[in-house]
Amino acid sequence: MITIPEFRRIAHGELQRYPSVSLLQSEAVSVTKIESNESNFEVQDASGNRIQARKLILATGVKEIFPEIDGYAPLYGRSLFNCVYCDGWELRDQPLVIVSEHASGFHTAKLLYQWSRDIVVCTNGHSVLSTDQKLQLHTKGIKIMEQRIASFIGTNGLLEHIRFEDGTEISRSGGFVTPKFIQSTSFAEQLGCELSTSGGIMTEGLGKTTIPGVYAAGDAVSSSPSQVVFAAADGSRIAMRVNQDLSEEDFEQNTISDIQ
Repeated sequence: MITIPEFRRIAHGELQRYPSVSLLQSEAVSVTKIESNESNFEVQDASGNRIQARKLILATGVKEIFPEIDGYAPLYGRSLFNCVYCDGWELRDQPLVIVSEHASGFHTAKLLYQWSRDIVVCTNGHSVLSTDQKLQLHTKGIKIMEQRIASFIGTNGLLEHIRFEDGTEISRSGGFVTPKFIQSTSFAEQLGCELSTSGGIMTEGLGKTTIPGVYAAGDAVSSSPSQVVFAAADGSRIAMRVNQDLSEEDFEQNTISDIQ
């Protein structure tokens, strides 16, 4: 198994073989659209350097915002998770909980039902489920608890109980907490890119955003699953698309007199 730092070191070493590639270890702080004969965008970093480019790929990812519930952090990654596809099978046949302050909790319950029939959906004080959704969950024996959660209780990373603010407690051995996703940077908003209702950058399927010359890849895109393998593949796919578009533009603009 290769570690992430080693993988990054190898990748950077391979990129440095290309004279057209520059690796800058700096933080981008702003992005603006400019009018220039050779460039369309300008990126400024934390040191005040300004880099201009014809095309721009936003691959800044997203941040996960979890409900602020006491006791959550020690259990995250051990018995509480956020992705049913990643960890649902490992928690099969256990008494599980889904904590979601969003309507997505309903769909999480439907997915988790294939691995456990002992599920409680907690909305942490929010009314996010429709009457029809509640009815569907009840017909499958899935309990719904809408009161606010006071704390998760467990030892050595393993969930044991959930305590609510009204004093109620339920026993659970694991489960899923659905986060809210927000853009890691404000670059898409600075450029005027259209965002979905869930906060992801809208693209036309091949990486193009609603702003000409701006592309998006990975977790930042509204339709992209939040997994490394998808983000890496998306980055490669969108980079090829950008290269194709640049090549097309150069081909159309160059004439015989330019070449001679």
